[in-house]
Amino acid sequence: MRIGHRVATAFALLLSGVLLTACGPAPDPDAVAPGLDAQADVVSGVRRSEAAAALLPARIRDGGVLRIGRSVGGAPPTAFYLADGSTAVGLDVDLTEAVARKLGLRVAAQDAAFETILPALGSGKYDAGTGNFGVTEERKRTIDFATYIRDGQGFAVRSGDDRAPIAEVTALCGQTVGTAKGTTFEATLSAQAHRCTDLGRPAYRVQVFSESSALYSALTQGKVDVIMSTINGLRYAATQQPALRLANEFRRLDVGFALAKDSPLAPALQTAVNELIRDGGYARILDKWGVAASAIPESQVSPPEIH
Repeated sequence: MRIGHRVATAFALLLSGVLLTACGPAPDPDAVAPGLDAQADVVSGVRRSEAAAALLPARIRDGGVLRIGRSVGGAPPTAFYLADGSTAVGLDVDLTEAVARKLGLRVAAQDAAFETILPALGSGKYDAGTGNFGVTEERKRTIDFATYIRDGQGFAVRSGDDRAPIAEVTALCGQTVGTAKGTTFEATLSAQAHRCTDLGRPAYRVQVFSESSALYSALTQGKVDVIMSTINGLRYAATQQPALRLANEFRRLDVGFALAKDSPLAPALQTAVNELIRDGGYARILDKWGVAASAIPESQVSPPEIH
């Protein structure tokens, strides 16, 4: 089954009640968040920048196409399918299209599983990848980034769970934590798992999921006690799902277009994002998706990981 169909099915299930309590109304399948329109056009007015286009590698400039490996399986508002199963929308979708227009390119997006995109960049299969990829020192060993937003890691619990905000992983000791496969969340949980046993407390258990609907469903069904995901994704989900409660931000991370190490495309993407920031196109996109608080002042190429 193709990735797009799986994601469309997962998103339809998520919105049709997988996360809902018995007393909660099902949200509109095309809803994004209160007051937002998933199909609002905020990119058609973006104009080509000669300065940005001049930085393109000759192969891409002459071909006129930006080949993107795109993860559409994440939770809204990053990138997802509407109920029609064929219309991809989201922050990453709009930003990719706007950047391509700045560069005078057409986007050729290929949907792929999140965990397969970064390994494929070195082979030249894609020019760049999107999937809310956070900038970490580990990833920077083999991947470069041109940043476009600052999102990060957060926790969510069931709405009836009245625990204090989760500020440290030691608050998870003895519990089961759900997260997405191949993500910075999984890496963070794995790297810090020793902290519970160091304190003489039971370790937490980590369950990984390939699709967001399965992750959220595991929480509401009591199969996991906590989920760890993107701050913006959890904030969105909490506006749509009465069964879910944001339990705290954990850490912020820069997010960017992922590229093969030392890719000559990085300066062009960086310049295109910075021009969108200067001319207001960037703010319009972030406002559309309700993530203005995650704006960055300027794009950078592979900045240090935020600690």
